[in-house]
Order: sequence, then structure tokens, then C-alpha cells
Amino acid sequence: MKTTPVIQVRDVEMSYDTPDGTATILKNCDLQIREGEFISIVGRSGGGKTTLLRIVAGLLTPTAGEVTIKGNPVQEALNDLAMVFQKPVLLPWRNNIGNILLPLEFRGKVTPKMKRDAQDLLELVGLADAGSKYPYELSGGMQQRVAICRALVSHPQIMLMDEPFGALDAMTRDTMNLELQRIWAETGRSILFVTHSIPEAVFLSDRVVVIGDKPGRVIADIKIDLPRLRTREHRFSPEFAAYEHQVAELIGVKEGIS
Repeated sequence: MKTTPVIQVRDVEMSYDTPDGTATILKNCDLQIREGEFISIVGRSGGGKTTLLRIVAGLLTPTAGEVTIKGNPVQEALNDLAMVFQKPVLLPWRNNIGNILLPLEFRGKVTPKMKRDAQDLLELVGLADAGSKYPYELSGGMQQRVAICRALVSHPQIMLMDEPFGALDAMTRDTMNLELQRIWAETGRSILFVTHSIPEAVFLSDRVVVIGDKPGRVIADIKIDLPRLRTREHRFSPEFAAYEHQVAELIGVKEGIS
């Protein structure tokens, strides 16, 4: 893992004008993400986690501060980014290969090699036979795997993920955590991951960044010193429980919140 930051968030602030005055969502946010790191952002609802992610994605312009990717302003580096949302957002009239190839179609002609790459990604996530099927033929967890393939197909250096497993049942979410960890290990992408689940953040991450609210700001950046690749058994270790407790104490909630 390289030590040079691939994402640098410096003194970012986000405010909105409301009928009652100015509402500040984020203030004095600083964050560094190095190449190949898996970083989770946790905090209370309304604390600005998704806002920060969207600023990094270039979907929002901060009121103050800056975000750079490999030293360049975020607007000039969008080809290095891909985003996975809370829901798969797949087009129902396109089969799964067609959904995966959509970002490449926006950029120009889709080549046979790109189609092979899309099929390879489906094999990577265990959906080798799903290319010709349509989203409605897949479970929620499978649809989210297709959405992850869509994010990976343009070979981004950075993946931004906004609670991608929040709508899944507990068993499917557990499986997707293991699947995402494997994909991350095999692709070497840098991942910035927003979640409300403390156990999920501890399980997946190299570092857990805790956002305090009113206004949102980074109040802790915790290195997770647990073995890779992690298994379900790691969740029952004293070390894992200690990290959960530490994060929960900082947020001010009971351990294990999801």
C-alpha cells in the first residue's frame, strides 16, 4: 500500500441557506485516503456522511475547503471515480451486461473487449450466468453485485459507496461484506464507504473515520489492526469487540448499532 494520499480533503465546509438562516452540515473536515485503503465513515444520521461522500464524488461543491485526487481538483479527476449508491439503480429494460456497460456507453463505443471485461466482472462476483438475465430476475443482493460490477467496469482507482447494503436483510448483508472484502483484495481499489453499521465498518476497514454531528466534522480516525482477509469468526474476537465499543463510545450509541 502506498503512503501518498490518493484523496485529500482539506478544511471542507458545507452550508445551505434555509428560511431560518444558514445551516452548516459540515465544518473543518480533513481526511486523507491512501492508495489501496478501505476507509469507512460512520456517525449519526444527519451528520453529513453522505454529503461528504458526494463532495468527494464531485456531485456537490463545498462552501469552503477543497478536495483533491492525486493532487488535482476533484472536477478534473472524475474518470478515476465510481460510485455505488444505497440501491442498485439498474435499468429494468436492460439485461445485466447492458447495465454494467452503461458507463462505458456514455464515454463512447463499447468494444468486444469491454464486453468480455463485463463478463469477467460477473464471474468475479459469482454471477457468471446472469449476464443475459434482467434485474428483476435477481435477488437484492445479486442486483447490488451487478451495481458493483458497473462501478468497476471503467477501472476506477477509487470507489465511493453510500450504504450499499443498508436495504439488505442481515444474512445477505453479511455475505455481501465478505464478497466486497474479497473484491477489494483482488482489485486493489481504494474504497470510501459510508455505513450506519459499526460492526460492518470494523469488519471491512483499514481505518474507521467517525463523523461528529452539528455540524459534521471528523472527530476520530481509528486504525483497525485486525488480520486480512477477515472471516466471520473475527467478529467474535475480543479485539473486534473493543473496536466496536470504541467507535460506539465516540458516536454516543450502544454497541452494534446497524
